[in-house]
Amino acid sequence: MNAPLPIAVRPQAAATRNHLDALEAESIHILREVAAECRNVALLFSGGKDSAVVLHLALKAFFPERPSFTLLHVDTEHNFPEVIGFRDEAARRAGLRLVVRSVGDSIRAGRVRLRRPDEPRNPHQSVTLLDAIAEFGFDACIGGARRDEEKARAKERIFSFRDEFGQWDPKNQRPELWSLYNARVARGENIRVFPLSNWTELDVWQYIEREAIELPSIYFSHRREVVRRGGALVPVTGLTPAREGETIESLQVRFRTVGDITCTAPVESTASTLAQIVAETAITRITERGATRLDDQANEAAMELRKKEGYF
Repeated sequence: MNAPLPIAVRPQAAATRNHLDALEAESIHILREVAAECRNVALLFSGGKDSAVVLHLALKAFFPERPSFTLLHVDTEHNFPEVIGFRDEAARRAGLRLVVRSVGDSIRAGRVRLRRPDEPRNPHQSVTLLDAIAEFGFDACIGGARRDEEKARAKERIFSFRDEFGQWDPKNQRPELWSLYNARVARGENIRVFPLSNWTELDVWQYIEREAIELPSIYFSHRREVVRRGGALVPVTGLTPAREGETIESLQVRFRTVGDITCTAPVESTASTLAQIVAETAITRITERGATRLDDQANEAAMELRKKEGYF
């Protein structure tokens, strides 16, 4: 017998509904639409906060049944171990199939070539993702991207059409009037679906607090050795050692986003509870990716090009 689903579905009086309820309802509608219109759907699940919220919404959308989605993670092999551990446990609790495909395998197979061994692998996830889509025949992939993350994502439709080469053309997207979505694709084409398109970082954290969604521990304040580099805090790890002349500091930090260790920076913070993180997020004036994603800081203009090549 399957274990109970790890969610609580609570009826709510119409008079008490707020903006989170409206966002939740829209996202659940989107998830049900993609399940109804597509035959083989992957939910991109890294173990980060946004994908944890999407998984939680999917479990709610089809309760008491389980969603038919496959969880897919494109692993750079440079992820924080706390996040990978959480990913595996969350998939187990949800009772969903987890498929992991590695950028490292793409490198070893000659499908991806790095200019230098220590460069971030995030930009190279496109090749591995497109190979996984072809391998399993996914006609839709659900992602956790939000429009407030960076400029290129603001051009994305909720149902984002990708051609037979996995490419995104912002000028060749389908209208989405009255929340009606067109998921029809020819053989080899693909749809990327973004249920959190109208959410902000603050909305996500408020929803996580309200729903008591579990997250990797590194999202909460903890002590970590870091160095200051280019205006950011860089964690001292085997992949990102301190450079000559840099001073290692032990600081209270937390991560606002998680990804490839080589390009993900923490922020100084003493926020150790969800309520404290919500309060801290409400007053910040620096975007999530602007503060913590070193690859975006260095090459923000390249994000749209990455998406055109098949990036999430």
